[in-house]
Amino acid sequence: MQDYTGKAVLVTGAGGGIGRAAALAFAARGAAVACADIDAAAAGETAAQVEAAGGRALARAVDVRDESSNLALVEAAEAAFGRLDAAFLNAGILRRGGVMDTSPEDFDALIAVNLKGVYLGMRAVVPALRRAGGGAIVVTASSVALRADAALAGYSASKHGLIGLVQAAAGEMAPWGIRVNAICPGAVATGMVGIDTSPGSPLALLHPLGRVGQPSEIAELVTFIASDAAGFITGAALPIDGGLTALTSPRFRG
Repeated sequence: MQDYTGKAVLVTGAGGGIGRAAALAFAARGAAVACADIDAAAAGETAAQVEAAGGRALARAVDVRDESSNLALVEAAEAAFGRLDAAFLNAGILRRGGVMDTSPEDFDALIAVNLKGVYLGMRAVVPALRRAGGGAIVVTASSVALRADAALAGYSASKHGLIGLVQAAAGEMAPWGIRVNAICPGAVATGMVGIDTSPGSPLALLHPLGRVGQPSEIAELVTFIASDAAGFITGAALPIDGGLTALTSPRFRG
């Protein structure tokens, strides 16, 4: 298990799902955690869980689409913990539909949250990471960032854009001792998915392992990638998808 004792980490989208699992995983490894979400009550619940387990936490409402909101979040984290060593920029939304049945409003929302929100998050956290002597940024992309889904056109576009952003940022920030990576989950059992993720469901059977992922499994990769143990990894887009993107034509099991 990685040791984050004495370090501080920021997590967006921390109000549930992967974000909450990651916040708890960072805290279990000794980090102080700034738990941020557009839902202030959900962020507070995650922070309360961290503190109930003996950790240090800050809860903050953030709208990742807004530059001032991102900057205020980082300012609050540094004020509370004295430093910032890593950021998990995880906040995102999902809208279903192909090109012809995704409204311009939904497409704009996907780009604003999933892509521009990460860009603004990076701009906010990098000065703090530099003040700490370097650090790590981890971004939640998706398996559809590696192989698009025709039924998720806008979502696929937003997540593909993240890979380019991560690669560019990794090159820019390497001289500052800041690593930037993306994780690319397949389907994960969270409320955002919005369809059946149970064993034996069509979505589960798309994955060669025959099931969807669990938030705690994604959190294990996040805490590793953000840790010193992953010190030679930057600019990567790492699948954690039960084999989904390994096959050009996924086969239903069973």
